[in-house]
Amino acid sequence: MSESQPATAYPTEEQYDRWADRAEEYGMSISEFIQAMVEAGLKKFDARVEPDESHRELREQRNDIKDELERARDRIDTLEDQLHGTERETIRTYVEKNPGATYEEVTQHIIDTAPDRINGHLDALQGDSIETVGDRYYPATMKPQEGVADAA
Repeated sequence: MSESQPATAYPTEEQYDRWADRAEEYGMSISEFIQAMVEAGLKKFDARVEPDESHRELREQRNDIKDELERARDRIDTLEDQLHGTERETIRTYVEKNPGATYEEVTQHIIDTAPDRINGHLDALQGDSIETVGDRYYPATMKPQEGVADAA
């Protein structure tokens, strides 16, 4: 058996506890564990640290993501315009089919056909702007539990 030399390390309590747990898993003393890990580290250790990606690559990725976000926002704006446009289109179509219709008749038509349009609107908004819990709707920013508690 070769002679051993003392070596001292000053790990944090958290490190020491983690080392002790791991040493126990391996059936080693802490001293044996530290020796084994240092040797293992020396075999695989390269002191040079190179970033995974360069600053240029990170900027390119950020710009790509910003462009993607802008396209998504534009798409959302387009869909919202289409959604609101369907309401106007419903009125326009009714008036074209019923020239001379009164305000009350147009309003009644909107009331009569609202359930079909509302279902479409709710389906389009669900997950983006609103969430459902059971048969109740809540803003997507609200935790559903808050809404359920408030509704009770």
